[in-house]
Amino acid sequence: MTLYLRNSRDLHRMLTAATIGIPIIAIGGPIIEPRRVLAEGLYWESSRENDVYIPRSSERPEEQTAPVYKEALPDRPPTVSTIELATSPTIDQAGIALADGNDGAANAVKIAHDDHELPAKHGRSSPRAVDYDRSAFRPDPTYRDEAYSPEAQVAIYGGKTEVVAQRPLPELGRPFYTVGPLGHGTNLVGRKNLLIPHLYGFGDWRTAVAFNNNGADERAQIATRLNLDIDLGLTATERLHALFQPLQKDGAFTRCEFAGDDSLQDCELEFDLDPQTLFFEGDAAAITAGLTDEYQNWDLPFTAGLVPLLFQNGIWVEDAILGGAFSIPAMNSPTLDISNADVTVFGAFDQVNANGVTDANGNVANSNVNLYGIATFIETLEGYIEAGYGYVDAEDSLSDQDYHSATAAFTRRYGGKISNSLRLVGSFGQDRDQGEDQNGLMILAENSLITSKPYQFVPYGNFFVGFERPVPLARQDGILKNTGIAFESDALTGFPFLNDTGQNAYGGAIGIQHLFDLDQQVVLEFAAVRNLEDFSESFEEVVGNQYALSARYQLPLSNAWLVRADAIYAVRESQDDAAGVRTELRFKF
Repeated sequence: MTLYLRNSRDLHRMLTAATIGIPIIAIGGPIIEPRRVLAEGLYWESSRENDVYIPRSSERPEEQTAPVYKEALPDRPPTVSTIELATSPTIDQAGIALADGNDGAANAVKIAHDDHELPAKHGRSSPRAVDYDRSAFRPDPTYRDEAYSPEAQVAIYGGKTEVVAQRPLPELGRPFYTVGPLGHGTNLVGRKNLLIPHLYGFGDWRTAVAFNNNGADERAQIATRLNLDIDLGLTATERLHALFQPLQKDGAFTRCEFAGDDSLQDCELEFDLDPQTLFFEGDAAAITAGLTDEYQNWDLPFTAGLVPLLFQNGIWVEDAILGGAFSIPAMNSPTLDISNADVTVFGAFDQVNANGVTDANGNVANSNVNLYGIATFIETLEGYIEAGYGYVDAEDSLSDQDYHSATAAFTRRYGGKISNSLRLVGSFGQDRDQGEDQNGLMILAENSLITSKPYQFVPYGNFFVGFERPVPLARQDGILKNTGIAFESDALTGFPFLNDTGQNAYGGAIGIQHLFDLDQQVVLEFAAVRNLEDFSESFEEVVGNQYALSARYQLPLSNAWLVRADAIYAVRESQDDAAGVRTELRFKF
């Protein structure tokens, strides 16, 4: 009887037979040892006849407990031409037949030994050959006659090449974003939280020339500022961080004013080495793992010091607070369709720029103000939810300006045509002894169209309506800073912008952003702010109607140098018109 394997089902049946004690020899493959003999007095060995292995039975030798294979299997698989198929699926005393018809019928298996016989399965009575087409198999290609081309290999990936990035200044210790292998750290706080010290300095140096006419203030100037971030890494998760802006003091930057009715016609050096941020951050789980020498199944990142907080792209919170925060990250719920979620709890006891609290001079107060809050980020419903609550606790002479703040937002794409973020920001509960209560609700809708070039050509339309006097939880400027380029100043030269509070007003910005081949940027925008008194006499006017045309152009000169130009013209019904042009050179490191 010939054993003939044609496909995976044959192999499965062969292995099944082997597990019940029948030794099987696979053609063109490894020998499968039987785990036990089939029955007393029956054993199996192999011989070779015409490249076909035929199992046979004989009397069991005295000490024989396993079959003896007389010869190793051939290195090459047999072909149909070398296999002699049996005409019957049985042999004299014991036998096996494994074959498979194209119709999927079961193979006939018959094992006989003396008067002991296993029932055969129903199926085809004999195996049959399968046509073999040698042309269906070809050798692997060779490239011995072709020269290696690096350019051709790069072209396989769309012509992409490595982006040469500017390195930190300085860059001491382990390099920033380096390739492996990485060296071992120092076992100082535990071998599961190794010390890997490094010191990085990064940031930018900006210098701008501008002519600005804000109606009541007209001047031309050249101004400069330096943002220097210092990062002292300790372990993979713990670090000390500080931000310095040495060329500024109390919001004024080092500058030379050389023209304009309100120009000083002089240069002013503004210098301050006080840190703008200074904080420690780490992961309590990693610290615990180092101290106990046991890995933890939880994470608890935290930070403390003069900490920068940013929630909802800065619309709700963008401030450096003297306090701390911790997060519970990476949560999920299949039942609620939540793929990822985190919760952050934060608090501050000083240096809080709460927009709804003003000092005796009418400026946003940043002392004698405490802050407590919680925020969450949830990925669900094919988008993500942002929500938060905060309480501003003003003290001493400011104690009548306490207020609550709440926010909620949902962001997602719809139909592959539009990206939308809908945001609500509300402030409530303030009851001032003097002045207007900063209570109200802001509704923001941010939209961008998804074009055939979604990363290069982006039409956008952002709209808002502010009922009464809503304010953000903690930031110096208004809620509308990100609504359009007409609502943001340059934080350097006093560049004109529209009213960004959105109080008792509605409006928005529509524009086009074009990034060409991601090598330059052009933005054209029209923006407007209108009073809500157009709808109802009950709303008190905060500012008059305003309209603006704005433009921006940015061009990278290298991986470190960038040039930017801005222009704006604003029509303001209750004030003089405003206009400004500026050019900025920025060095990034």
